[in-house]
Amino acid sequence: MTLPLIAILRGVTPDEVCSVAHALVDVGITQIEVPLNSPDPLESITRLARELSDAALIGAGTVLDTEHVAAVADAGGKLIVSPNCDPDVIRATKARDMQSWPGIFTPTEAFSALKAGADGLKLFPGAMAGPSGLAAMRAILPAGTLVYAVGGAGPENFQTWIDASADGFGLGSALFKPGMSAQQVAENARGIVSAYREAVA
Repeated sequence: MTLPLIAILRGVTPDEVCSVAHALVDVGITQIEVPLNSPDPLESITRLARELSDAALIGAGTVLDTEHVAAVADAGGKLIVSPNCDPDVIRATKARDMQSWPGIFTPTEAFSALKAGADGLKLFPGAMAGPSGLAAMRAILPAGTLVYAVGGAGPENFQTWIDASADGFGLGSALFKPGMSAQQVAENARGIVSAYREAVA
């Protein structure tokens, strides 16, 4: 079973991205995004898609326009994550047969994203909405809507978020910061996976 955890490798470089990604996949984190404000992100995505497309869902984060959707698709990416809800970006993503995870913060944005075809919703910033915000919104979301908490959600509060109905999480600096070795990332990932499994046990 795929763990509902997306690794956000903000700041990763093409030369280190594959070793970092292998460290993540080895401990069970198989959804990986390279934010487009990282150094040479499309090259990183190209390398990941070439080396790990059978083992992981690879894509981009901080995707703000349809041109970037096309560029990520051409690089071999299969996942588009955004900090905002832009129906044009969502529709362009689905037209290229990729997964769409837009950022939402309000019910209005949530319904707009779902209407445009989003596969799931990224509640962002999670720290601002809080678990209580998610719990309140869940009451009006269609049954089966996937919501991942991102920003302010991590191993220290997985349980609280899961109790509030979070389906999964996007994890950035708790997993990876620029300059970290693959070994450090693997250690972080092991701790996060362990905390997640404990929270859902």
